[in-house]
Amino acid sequence: MSIRWPTLALIIACYAVWGGALFLLPWGLALILLVPVIALQSSLQHEVLHGHPFANRALSEALVMGSLNLAIPYLRFRDTHLAHHRDATLTDPYDDPESNYLDPAVWARLPWAARAVLSINNTLLGRMLVGPLLGQITFMVADARQSHAPGVAMGWTVHLATLVPIVTLVMASPTPLWVYLIACYGALAVLKIRTFLEHQAHEKARGRTVIVEDRGPLAFLFLNNNFHVVHHMHPKAPWYRLPGLYAANRARYLQCNDGYRYASYGQIFRQHLLRAKDPVAHPLYPPP
Repeated sequence: MSIRWPTLALIIACYAVWGGALFLLPWGLALILLVPVIALQSSLQHEVLHGHPFANRALSEALVMGSLNLAIPYLRFRDTHLAHHRDATLTDPYDDPESNYLDPAVWARLPWAARAVLSINNTLLGRMLVGPLLGQITFMVADARQSHAPGVAMGWTVHLATLVPIVTLVMASPTPLWVYLIACYGALAVLKIRTFLEHQAHEKARGRTVIVEDRGPLAFLFLNNNFHVVHHMHPKAPWYRLPGLYAANRARYLQCNDGYRYASYGQIFRQHLLRAKDPVAHPLYPPP
């Protein structure tokens, strides 16, 4: 059996640190450590849905079926994310499940209060502060509207079942449940840094996906998914090979995505912490 050992080892380490934080640390320190650990498990779920660490999908998914963030059902994340990988529809307000853009006609009908909240959400700080809540509401409303579609009800049923042992362990630990819930929100806020500008409106599909040339702590938490155009072009490549693939063909990838690049997450914070990068309404919708 082909096994991606670095991914398997990281999954085991992630759960070990999670358990240690819950049971061995004072709750203040536990909160600080749980935020990145929960975010890391979400990134590992992303690795698993792309076929790692085992060739057997069921075996791999058994390792991450329970979402430590308590919010996003793994099976629904898997299905919507794989639909997102249809590059021809990237950023489309209707066909891309992960698009942050709205149809301009919908935007025009929104009341001013909704527009204000969405405009705040379009800055990096706003995306981190209110984005997890808005994203969860949007996600759940979309699933409620298609509750009879294949896999939706099952995804939520499995998710609720896996929440039981996770919450039971948290409640059995010295870490208060309210602290854990704050950590979950913090982890989702950290993940919003990655998704904030992963994709942009662009006439060509190949120009819609970013490269962030970062090798720091955030890049590790995101499992190098900051080399996002590399991931979209090689979705089966494991996380630890993405930087090498990019380094070996940097000019090619930047040509492919029309130079949509940032040098680091520090640059993104400096430029967009309080300033939106894009409008909420899709600037190129409907497509010609």
